[in-house]
This record gives sequence, structure tokens and C-alpha cells, in this order.
Amino acid sequence: MATFISVPLKKSSEVDLVKPLSKFVTATYAASEEKAEYIRAVEELNKLRKSALGRPLDKHESSLEVLLRYYDQLCAVEPKFPFSELCLTFTWKDAFDKGSLFGGSVKLSLASLGYEKTCVLFNAAALASQIASEQNLDSDEGLKAAARFYQLSSGAFGHIKDTVLSALNREPTMDISPETVGTLSLIMLAQAQEVFFLKATSDKMKDAIIAKLANQAADFYGDAFKQCQYKENLPKEVVPVLAAKHCIMQANAELHQSVLAKQKKRFGEEIARLQHAAQLVKTVASSYDEYVSVKDLSDKINRALTAAKKDNDFIYHDRVPEVKDLEHIGKAVLVKATAATPPLSQKFTDLFEKMVPMLVQQSMSVYNQRKAETVNRLVGTMREATNLCNGVLASLNLPAALEDLSGDSIPQSIAEKARGIVQQGGLQSIEQLIRDLPELLTRNREILDESLKMLDDEETTDSELRAKFNQRWNRTPSGDLYKPLRAEGANFRSVLDKAVQADQVVRERYNTHCDMIALLCKPENELIAAIPSANPAKTLQGSEVVNVLRSLLTQLDEVKKEREEMEAEIKAVTFDMNHSFLTALAQDGAINEEQLSLAQLDQSYGTYNQRVQASVHRQEELLGQVQTSHQEFSSLKQSNSEANERDEVLKKLASAHDSYVEIIGNLREGTKFYNDLTEILLKFQNKCSDIVFARKTEREELLKELQQSIAREPSAPSFSVPAYQSTPTPTAAGPTPAPRTVFQPQQQPQAKAPPPARPPPPSFNPQAASTAPSNAPSNAPPAGNPLPVAPPSQAQGPPYPSYQGYPGYYQMPMGYNPYAYGQYNMPYMPYQATPGQGGYPGAPPAGQPYPGYPQQPPQQQPYYPQQ
Repeated sequence: MATFISVPLKKSSEVDLVKPLSKFVTATYAASEEKAEYIRAVEELNKLRKSALGRPLDKHESSLEVLLRYYDQLCAVEPKFPFSELCLTFTWKDAFDKGSLFGGSVKLSLASLGYEKTCVLFNAAALASQIASEQNLDSDEGLKAAARFYQLSSGAFGHIKDTVLSALNREPTMDISPETVGTLSLIMLAQAQEVFFLKATSDKMKDAIIAKLANQAADFYGDAFKQCQYKENLPKEVVPVLAAKHCIMQANAELHQSVLAKQKKRFGEEIARLQHAAQLVKTVASSYDEYVSVKDLSDKINRALTAAKKDNDFIYHDRVPEVKDLEHIGKAVLVKATAATPPLSQKFTDLFEKMVPMLVQQSMSVYNQRKAETVNRLVGTMREATNLCNGVLASLNLPAALEDLSGDSIPQSIAEKARGIVQQGGLQSIEQLIRDLPELLTRNREILDESLKMLDDEETTDSELRAKFNQRWNRTPSGDLYKPLRAEGANFRSVLDKAVQADQVVRERYNTHCDMIALLCKPENELIAAIPSANPAKTLQGSEVVNVLRSLLTQLDEVKKEREEMEAEIKAVTFDMNHSFLTALAQDGAINEEQLSLAQLDQSYGTYNQRVQASVHRQEELLGQVQTSHQEFSSLKQSNSEANERDEVLKKLASAHDSYVEIIGNLREGTKFYNDLTEILLKFQNKCSDIVFARKTEREELLKELQQSIAREPSAPSFSVPAYQSTPTPTAAGPTPAPRTVFQPQQQPQAKAPPPARPPPPSFNPQAASTAPSNAPSNAPPAGNPLPVAPPSQAQGPPYPSYQGYPGYYQMPMGYNPYAYGQYNMPYMPYQATPGQGGYPGAPPAGQPYPGYPQQPPQQQPYYPQQ
């Protein structure tokens, strides 16, 4: 009786995990130790997959442990790698499909880790069912192990049922469809309940308990039978086994309930239950004996029924009630599907334990952007204030006006600025940077254009194939799949456009100050000659206004130095947000990045924000005092045109120095920006290349499947077959479709029957031929003759015209022409068949030629069909 259903494993194609995952690790983690550790973990993961899927697995718990460890590792690694961007394609075959004549077995290729997880869990559930079916049910340990494995299998199939559609985002293969795995889950649960029934029977528990366990198992089997009645993909033996098990468990429930009735002296009920059990067992023996043997159970029930009837007939004379009037047997559920919650393996250790999940990485990326924006805002505010200060002082010719009291020498500040420009490379360095920018810009544009062109070409191909195959082209449209990449590409395009505008502003500013910067780069004697001289000013060395101005300029220099120190401190602020994000993820299952980031940034940079604002306010006060004092200083100086011209040149030189420092800083930042953007665009290009390659592989697989599907389809529409081409057994009209053996084992072709014995020479009776029934068709063969059947190559064309034959003859269609007689129709005359002997086409009398056929020698014998 112990026939249990086990599920076959799915087969997977080999996948190289090392290359794409190592590429991501190399691009993401710069630290050599950390990167090397993760690359080793990637190699271990690839070995684990080969161990779990790349070899035949024994029906042993150790093999199941390997599968579960790989599944747990997939669950652990899923949030840590961007598998949607890596475009790893996994290919799996249908577990129940045995292949077809034209295209092999059904398989599906998807670039989805969820698909890989689903198929691995399916294999774990299938292997658990196989291990359970191999257990020795005569031992207590075997019963416990079988029940545990069946419940594990049921839970795994149930988990697939709940998650497969969301994991795949498309129609799955039949074996992992929600309907199929739901049925398999119920079958495994029913088998686990049956094992508990066997355990209770072995332990000789009370009959009332055993009856409830058996009745519950019968219910489980009945529900499973209803679910898989119309499923053609399951093996053919599943339905009869479920039907048989439903009857068997119900019979066992009635048997043990009859014992309870006997104990309560309800002898009529005992007989009724035993009769019902005997009828159920008889049904199994007559209909499902090929799959399940019930001889022992049948003998046991019959013995009990015979004894009960004998006692009741001779002693008790109790009325035997109808089965429908019997009290319903109770039910007891002792099984529960094991929840498929990772980790399922008892020996699981995460290979990537130190790697943070992608959600944390993404949160860290956004946090770093917020941090960079905060730092740039604070630093930008200070630099803007410093530039404003320098601009105001340059417009007032300070501090050069205080140093140029002689009127004919170079002010010390101007001389220092000239030396600073020369040390930084002067005009040559700026011009070289300006020449380099267009090349860097062009390189970045080419990378971006090439990346987007790959997406455009693949999308065009996908659209053409979708238009060609219509609904059969059932993969995700490239336009939908590439939306994130196109948005990213548009962002890069916008960044480049803004960079071009910024480059133009820097170039215009350089053109404005180019002459003065060139003057500062000249030797000191040429610089002195280029600056107009003025009459010596009045003695202002001891003036109070000069001392006040110098004091105010010193305070402004101190403010600038404080800002430089503050800028260094702001850039040096660090805080490990990984721990905060990981804690939030562990506690809430999600990360409120904005709330956590803003709180931390306010805590880290709130004080600096106040100090920057205080510095800006202090500068405004000092500049106001400088402007007031400078007006008084200007009124004390001797006013003449030469002095004004000299002051104007000195102002331009000071302004040119400040512009040079800012321009060369902007150009260097621009060069660094373009170089950094090149690396980012190369990563973007690799991402586009990877997804296009994956889509190309998926496209080729889908095209292959479509070709196989088209090959299996009928090659012509249905049409009525003429009567003379039909076989004795009625069949559906239309061409015979290609052989389909999906979900069924292939059957061996039947051996040809040996040819029948050659009949004796027929005797021709013209009168017998003329007395045929009037309602018979003229081209119908006589009784006993086999009907001619056209070969498939002719069945799809139009029927051949029927030619008028001689009386008593019938014409055969040209499709049936095993004798190679060309275009001639071969009439045969009927003959009288001997009893029990199938008829053969009759031959014309000796010496009479066939109509329309060249004369043959008299000794030529007629041909007979060779089987």
C-alpha cells in the first residue's frame, strides 16, 4: 500500500557567477583587503552552485543540505549585489517535461535572481520528497524522517506558490506555476499525514485516533485529486495514485471506526462501515491495481466483515444502517507545512557577512550626496565671501595704495602676486588646461553616445521582433527595461551641457583678464615700466588713517585664515552611517534615509554653519569700516591724473591676480571633473553592454523556443478528409499535429505486424460484383478489405479526382500508391473472402490487362501490399 509520490528535479544550465560579481566588487570596493576577501567569497559561491546544481544529487540528507545552503546564500546575497544591473541569465528546464520530437524540453531563461531562488527551492522540495519516499517506514526513525521531509517539501512548494509571480514578473513554466506547486504542496502534506497514520498504527494507538488521522489524510488526498484532475503536465500516475490513496485512507478510517462501533456494541454500524470499506478497497483493486496494491488491506477488511456478519446473523441481529446514515468520522490534523524562512540549512554561514546590503549602500550613497552638498554649501559660502572681500579691496587698490606712497616703485603686494602667478605656471598653464578641456569633453560625449546607441540598436531589434511575432514575443519590452538607464543617460547629458556652459564662462573671464595676467608674468623691470609713475604723495606714513586701514586689513587677513582652517575642518568631518542604517534595517526592515541623514548632518555641521555665518557677518562689518577709512585716505592724497592712472593700473593688476587664481582653480576642477566623469561613464557603458549582451542571449533563447514551438504546430488549417482517406477508427478532422510527448514518457514505436498469409487465387464472379447494395458509395471498398490511407505528405493537399471505373471495381486514391505505378489508377476486383481471412484486392482474370496500363506478359503475377 505504501506507494508515495516524489517529484523530479529541475535541470539548470551552467552559469559563471565569478566574472560579473567580481567586476562589481572591483568597481565598488577600493580597499585591497576588503576587495580580495569578497572576490574569494564570489569564487566560493560559484563552487557552491556547481556543487548544488552541476552534478547528480544522491537521495540523502547531505545532498539536501547543499541545496539548502545554496538557497540560503542566495537569500543572503540578494540584497548585497545589484543583480538587476549585472544581468546574470539563469536557464532552467521544466521538471515534468520529457522533451518533444522537434524541440527538446521546455526551458526558460531569465535575468532574475528571484527565478534562480525559486528553482533552487523547487529542487530542494523535490529532493526532500525523494528522500522521504526512500525512508524505511517499518522503523520509528524512518517514519519520523519521512514526515519531517514531507512537511519541509510541502512548505517549500507552498512558499513558491506565494512568491513565484512576484519573483519572476512574467509567466513561469508549468512546473513552478502557482497551480502546480500548490497541488504538490497539498500532495506532500497528505503524504505526511499518511505517515502519521502509519506511525499511530505502528504504535497501536486507540482506534478512534487512528480513524481520525486516516480520515484527515483521505480529505487531503481528495483535495489534491480535485486540484490535479485537469493538469496535464503532471506525470500520468499521479492522478490514479491520489484517487487510490483517497479510497484507501477512507477505508482505513472506516475499518478503525468499525472497531470503535464494535466496542460500543453497535454491530449493525460495524458491518455497515466494513461493507463501505470493502467497497472502497474493491474499487481500488479494480481500477488502480496497476499503481497500488491493497491485497493485505482487502483481506483484513474481508475477514473482519465475515466475522461481524456471522456474529450478527447468529447472535445480535442488529439492523445494518445505510452508509449515508452513519455518523461522520472526526478528523485530526497532525501535520503542518514547514515555513520556508531562511536560513533553512543548519550549517549556513554567510560568505558575504561583512558586505553591507544594497539598501544600505544606496542609503550611504544618498547620505554622501547630502553630506557633499552640505560641505559644498558651507565651503562655497566662505569662498564667496572671500572673493567678495578680495574684489572690494582690489577696487580700492588696497593694500597696494598703502604700500605705494612713493609713487614710482612696485607695491610689495603686487610683486608677491606676480611671483605667485609665475610659480603656478603663468599663462601657459591656463592655456594648456583650456586646450585639454574640449578633448576631455569629446571623449565623454563619445562614451555616452556609444552607450545609448547600444540601447537604441537592441531596442530597435526587440521592437522589430515584437512586431513580427506579436503576442508570442512575451519578454519585457526593451523600452520599459531601459527606462532607468535612459534616465541616467539623460542626467549625464545634462551634466555635460552644464559643464560646457561653465567652461564658456571661465574662458570669457580669462579673455577679460588675459592682458593684465600676461603683464604680471613679465620680469620685474618690465612690470615697473608698464606701471605709470606719479608724483610723490604727501607724507602719510604717520597718518592715523593709514594705521587704521592697515589694522582693518590685518583683521580681514585673520578672517580669511580662519576660513581656510574651518574649511579643512569641515572637509575632515566623518561619521560612520553604516551602523545607523544597518540598525534601522534590522529593527524596522526598512531605512528612513532622509530622517537619519538630516539628523546626523545637523549634529555634525550645525556648529560649523553658525561659525560660517558669524565669519560672514564679521567681514561685512570690517569692509564697511575699510570703505569709510579709504574715503578719508583718498581725500588726504594729492589728487592728479597721473596718480589716478597709476591707481587704476594697480587695481587691474590686483584683480587680474585674483581672477588668475580663481580661473586656474576652476580649470583644474573641470579637468578633474571630466576625468572622474569618464570613469563613471565607462561604468555606465559596461552596464549598458552587459544588459544588451544579456538581452541578446535571452533573445536568442526565445527565438530558439519560438522556432521549436512553430515546428510543433500544425502546418495547415483543418479540413475534411475524404471518406476513402479515413481510417476505420473515427478521428478528428484535420492534419495530424506533430507528435507531442510533453510531460509523458516517450513510447517505443510498435513493431510492424507480420504480413498475413497469402490467400488462394480468387475466383471472379461478375454477378456478385453487380449485386452490391445501391446505397453504398461507388468508391467504398468491400467489407473485409482494409481502407487505404494516404501518407501525411498527400493528406494536406486537395483530394485526387475520382475516375469512373469498371463495374465491380473501386478506385484507390493516388496517395495510396505503394507499387510505384506512376499516375495510373489501379482498379481491383473483389473476391469472396474465406471465413476469418481478411480480404485482399482482387486481380483481373488471367490474360486480361489492367485498363489504361501497358500490356504485361501473361506470367506476370499481381502485386500484394507488403506490410
